[in-house]
Amino acid sequence: MKRLVTLSVLALSFSGCTQEFQNKISRSVQNWTGTNGVLDIISDGKVMYRFINIDKLTTATATGQGIQGESRAYRFGYGVMDKNFNLVADEDEKKVYFEISDFATNYVFYENPN
Repeated sequence: MKRLVTLSVLALSFSGCTQEFQNKISRSVQNWTGTNGVLDIISDGKVMYRFINIDKLTTATATGQGIQGESRAYRFGYGVMDKNFNLVADEDEKKVYFEISDFATNYVFYENPN
């Protein structure tokens, strides 16, 4: 019951915030608690690439000319490229940097069930 009340209060407090502000709060919570995230890149209904052990996905922000802090149309992060799709970081699978487009990439980001 206590968990339900807490979730309800959080949901109500988030509803008044902009999406980007919610994302910033979410990222700070993820940084504090840690996430064992999985990112599946999908094409034609099939998983083409999988990255595991992701701490967070970050929305790129503008720097230099233009509006400082304006969100860019891609996300980036670091994770182990899971070549054999077994959700385990095997010896031959290395941590890599990746970027995904918000417009052209079909992807699902979720917590590792293992």
